[in-house]
Amino acid sequence: MTESTTELGIPTFRSGVELVPTTDAAQSAKEYTSDQEVRWCPGCGDYAVLKAVQGFLPELGLKRENIVFVSGIGCSSRFPYYLDTYGMHSIHGRAPSIATGIATARPDLSVWVVTGDGDSLSIGGNHLIHALRRNVNMTILLFNNRIYGLTKGQYSPTSEAGKVTKSTPVGSIDTPFNPVSLALGAEASFVARTVDSDRKHLSAVLAAAAAHRGTALVEIYQNCPIFNDGAFDDLKGPDTKADAIIPLVHGEPILFGAEQEKGLIRDSVTGGVKVARVAEVGLENILVHDAHNPDPTTAFAISRLTDAGVLHQSPIGIFRQVQRPTYDDQAREQIATAQATTPAGPEERLAALLNAGDTWTVV
Repeated sequence: MTESTTELGIPTFRSGVELVPTTDAAQSAKEYTSDQEVRWCPGCGDYAVLKAVQGFLPELGLKRENIVFVSGIGCSSRFPYYLDTYGMHSIHGRAPSIATGIATARPDLSVWVVTGDGDSLSIGGNHLIHALRRNVNMTILLFNNRIYGLTKGQYSPTSEAGKVTKSTPVGSIDTPFNPVSLALGAEASFVARTVDSDRKHLSAVLAAAAAHRGTALVEIYQNCPIFNDGAFDDLKGPDTKADAIIPLVHGEPILFGAEQEKGLIRDSVTGGVKVARVAEVGLENILVHDAHNPDPTTAFAISRLTDAGVLHQSPIGIFRQVQRPTYDDQAREQIATAQATTPAGPEERLAALLNAGDTWTVV
């Protein structure tokens, strides 16, 4: 396994991935753009993510037929139509399960899942957490606009408490999910968060996720201009984003603010982390981000800084990036072992099957 670093200081790990490189000339974003009309609402954050992905895919150096995108149901799930790769618009919430089968059967494919906060965290919640804990070789892009857009504005599993929508006319009484916290709790080996409008950061995180061996979950804050416009204004506004975004870069102190005057420190009372002013606590006490720590405790504590209501502050970057055995690699090893020890002839294989395990003699 070798380690390299992106221009944003995000480390990437590469191990023996069985992917087929292209022998063609250098590819372009145009080659990954399908002939389908893009049908999202004007101003939707999905456009920015699509352009970033189309621009990033040529950098993988893979044949287009060795890339597959699987989606569920929702606005984000139109994604496979707009990419000139293999793709499947699957069933609601089940994209991670279908992608698990593809990744296990075809180690030569780069497998991607595109899903939304409703698709993945409501009907698909069970499928998502098991894909994460199994550590299947796939990259999951979770578009989080904190609303149901395709079905016209109902509250979603990430909508803040008190949210007034068509399905919660006097305000939501649900406690919302924090997708990053959920993924870390499921022992995901790669967890990151980025923003649709930051093309440079989004592309760098995608590069690290694609290079990761195992399940990589990338939460993308994505604006819905029709049903939840302005949900991430604090993170995007020129006068507010310096104080709202807490950038996470492996190996560097976690500092933010217009003058880098604030940072994260250990909270001796709760055992978690909290925001402090550097001038008051000293730079030496500012927490240094360690995305490679095998213990996800600190990464989880950092994820809890995200407000469940209006997002006044939010850590952005790679929370966790560790290596552990993958489900599909191990499944293929078991199959290979079984095949190596199975008798060659059909009669011998049938006899071995009939006599396998516990047997009884009936007299």
